[in-house]
Amino acid sequence: MLKNDDVLGTESKISEIEAIKHAIRNSKDKRMYRRYIVILHHLKGSSNKSIADALDLCQHTVGTYIRKYKKEGISGLNLKYSPGAPRMLTSVQEEELVEVVTTKTPDEVGFEPRKNWTIALIRQWVINTFDVKYSPRGMAEVLYRLDLSYTRRTYYTGKS
Repeated sequence: MLKNDDVLGTESKISEIEAIKHAIRNSKDKRMYRRYIVILHHLKGSSNKSIADALDLCQHTVGTYIRKYKKEGISGLNLKYSPGAPRMLTSVQEEELVEVVTTKTPDEVGFEPRKNWTIALIRQWVINTFDVKYSPRGMAEVLYRLDLSYTRRTYYTGKS
C-alpha cells in the first residue's frame, strides 16, 4: 500500500511531466525543445549519461539543464544572452584596422597597384599584419561591427 506522501510525490511528478510535455508541444525554438526533452527524460528516471548519449550532448550540459530546472523550474531553462565566439582581433588591433582602412589606401600599405579597399584586400592585410585569418563573410561581419561600410563597384558604359 502506498503512503500518502508517495501518492503526492507521484502526482507531483506526473504534473511536472505534463507541464514539460505542454512546453515541448508549444516550443518553436529548437534549442529550448532539446532542453525540455532532457528534462522529460530526467523526470522519467533516465540517468544523465543515458540522456547525454541519446541526445548527443555532453553529460555536463545535461547536468546543467537539470540543475537549472530543479532550482528555477521551467523558466530556468529559458535562454539567456549568448555572448558568441570570442573575437579574434583585440580592441587595439581593431582600432588599427579602422585607422588603416579609413586613412590609407591599399598601395600605401603594400598592395601596389590597388587604390580602393575590398574585403579581400582587408583580409589579406589582417593576415599579413596580425596573422589572423577570416573568411570573406567573417571579415564583412567585422567591418559591419566596426561600423565601416563599403559599396561594390558598378560599371557603366558612359553617358548616352
